This record gives sequence, structure tokens and C-alpha cells, in this order.
Amino acid sequence: MAINSDQGIQFFVMRHAATVWNHAGRIQGQADSPLSPAGQRQIQAWQTPIALLKLDEILCSDLGRALATARGHNRDADLPLTSDPRLREQDWGRWTGRVHRRLKNEDAATYARQTKRGWQFRPPAGESQLQVLERALAALADIAAGLIKRRILVVAHEGVLKCLVYHL
Repeated sequence: MAINSDQGIQFFVMRHAATVWNHAGRIQGQADSPLSPAGQRQIQAWQTPIALLKLDEILCSDLGRALATARGHNRDADLPLTSDPRLREQDWGRWTGRVHRRLKNEDAATYARQTKRGWQFRPPAGESQLQVLERALAALADIAAGLIKRRILVVAHEGVLKCLVYHL
């Protein structure tokens, strides 16, 4: 997905490559899991399309899976790479590490109640989607401040990307 700013800055946002927990259906939140072999293959497959973007820099979440993805894409390009904790995945609190499909059955009432809350969706002891949106937008605004005509790859997480898409 591309996001354009008034200063001619183009953000190309993407999710990190697949992890071991992704394949298991586990909720990672702000915990980390290494990239899976499939994730490593994804990075290789994305090299040519990303090179065609003619990027100026890379911005990513500071979580290991996003950093590994960003570094994989930067292996040959050697672009400036900055990590920012505001691009982290949503904090899923007590649901971190749970298998998503089981959670929807075992804690169905709480899950359904939270899902109906929209931007206020907040896992127990976690953060809301609105909080994720606010910190992600702040990160993008700060990187764009004072820049003109830059092409920036942003490597983040599914929750961050969903919030940005819903906001747009």
C-alpha cells in the first residue's frame, strides 16, 4: 500500500515476513517469534518488486520480525534504516501467545464484545486499535517532518496496517 504526503513523500507500507507463530496461528502482539523458512523465502521473492520502488530509506518497527524483514530487503540496497517502537504491533495483553481460533471459542463472549467496539477494540491488559493508529501516524509524521520527495518503505505489522487502512 502506498501513502502519499503533501511534501511529496511516498510511504510504501508492508507487513513483515511470516514467522513461526504466524504459521501456528498464535497471536504475537509485541512478543516476538523468528521468521519461518517461508518468511525467508518471502523476503527473497519480494527483492525485485521492492527494488523497482527506487526507495530512499526504510523505516520499521523495532520488533525482531520487522527488523529482520527490513534488513533482508536492505541487504543489497544499503539504504538508511531506522526502527521506531511506535510501529510495533498492537499490544494484545493477556491474549499474547494464544492461538487465535481457540481464543475465539474459549473466550468467545469477551472476544465478541471487544470486536464490536471498533476502534476501541482492546484485548485484556492490551491497547486499543485507536492507540495503535495514533502512534503509527505520529511515527510517519515525524519521519516526514522536514523531508521532501522521499520514497520510504515502512515495514510494520498486520494490526498497524489495518489501522492505517481503516483510517484512510
